[in-house]
Amino acid sequence: MTEAKYIWMDGEFVNWQDAKVHVLSHTLHYGNGAIEGTKAYKTHDGRCAIFKLEEHTKRLINSAKMTLIDVPFTADELNEAQIELLQKNELFEGAYIRPLVYLGYGVMGLYHKDAPAQVSISAWEWGAYLGEEGMKKGVRVKISSMTRTPNTSGMGKAKAVANYLNSQMAKFEAVEAGYDEALLRDDQGYIAEASGACFFIVRNGEIITPPNDNSLESITQATVLDLAEDLGYKVTRRRITREEIYIADEAFFTGTAVEVTPIREVDCRVIGEGERGPITEALQTAYFDVVQGKNEKYQKYLTYIN
Repeated sequence: MTEAKYIWMDGEFVNWQDAKVHVLSHTLHYGNGAIEGTKAYKTHDGRCAIFKLEEHTKRLINSAKMTLIDVPFTADELNEAQIELLQKNELFEGAYIRPLVYLGYGVMGLYHKDAPAQVSISAWEWGAYLGEEGMKKGVRVKISSMTRTPNTSGMGKAKAVANYLNSQMAKFEAVEAGYDEALLRDDQGYIAEASGACFFIVRNGEIITPPNDNSLESITQATVLDLAEDLGYKVTRRRITREEIYIADEAFFTGTAVEVTPIREVDCRVIGEGERGPITEALQTAYFDVVQGKNEKYQKYLTYIN
């Protein structure tokens, strides 16, 4: 990780190395917290802008509400903190932003309401999540033995800290087996999402992605769906089986970190031509045009920091 100068903690900017919490912080022991992943890009005119800042901050607050944490800052305060953090860290070439709502030191035991709610925001330079080569040539994916936590067993719609233990186990399994990423199925055997991204396939020119009934409501997924419609593609939201993936013409991931990453292989089955497909490439180009400020229609989603 590339360190920056400062991290925002509860309204103050502290040195990166001094951003610490107590070992008895409640979230560390019991896993109740909410995170976000937001990204800023250098735009085509040389400035830097955060993409869909308001949407990400709203989801952070909603996630905390789902897990019964009262965020001690308003959305406007958190938005301003993220802008100022990038400015103070001079991250004008772009950055990944990680807000975290967590329960700090004060009480132990499962009843959490007396634990103090705290917020930190970190930002750093972070390149392609699955590698620059993966963005161009596609990545290898394994369908995990792990099942995506069902809605009956947790707060699946919350971007909650605890939800990512399942993702960690799936990712580890995939990487240790020689793959780049994992796909998780839901408790009925249909594809839910990747360890930290949404999933799409293309068949006969039709773009297909699962509904969000067993996955996080993704901001990037929604953007890509809008772009697909702008480009005139047929878009369908429906459940996807494992077998259907193997015979897809194309497949790709979307997410704040993965952006639009093509998939060239799943479970040793080559997808399409075994490289980034034409529809994936078109959507990838369209997405980067948006975040780099080249698409006038989507300018409203950019918050410029300089």
